[in-house]
This record gives sequence, structure tokens and C-alpha cells, in this order.
Amino acid sequence: MNDDYSRSPDRVLASEKVVAGRKIFFLDYKENNRGRVLKITEDVSGRRDTIMVPDEALDDFADALERILNIDAEGASPEDA
Repeated sequence: MNDDYSRSPDRVLASEKVVAGRKIFFLDYKENNRGRVLKITEDVSGRRDTIMVPDEALDDFADALERILNIDAEGASPEDA
């Protein structure tokens, strides 16, 4: 088997858990032979949905979250931005 296509185990670099009511969010920053990724999993009563954010998109992702948080902090609605 070609090593480029074989799955290597993910190494967890950091993990966080956020509880919001009946939802639990797991944030796992992982690394494998293909690179680093932020895995965000939402668990609602045992049902899980996951997105993967590649390392090269994390700065843009964080910037977008910060813009959203700034809108909320200013008391404006997203439609006003």
C-alpha cells in the first residue's frame, strides 16, 4: 500500500469542551501526516455533527468569529454591519 494514501493516527495537540444548554461542543486541534486541522464536533442528545477546519483557514475563521463577536458587543445586529 502506498504510504501517501494510508491513514496515519491523529495526534491531538489541544482539546476544549464547551457546554451550551443541551449542546456540547468539542474542539480538537489535531495533526497527522497530511497536516493540522481543527475538528469541531457538536453533540446534541447523542447526535453528532462535525466540521473540519484546515490549519491554513484558522486565521480567517478566527477573524470571522471576532467580527461576529464585535457586532454582538456593540449591540448591533448582523444586518447593520
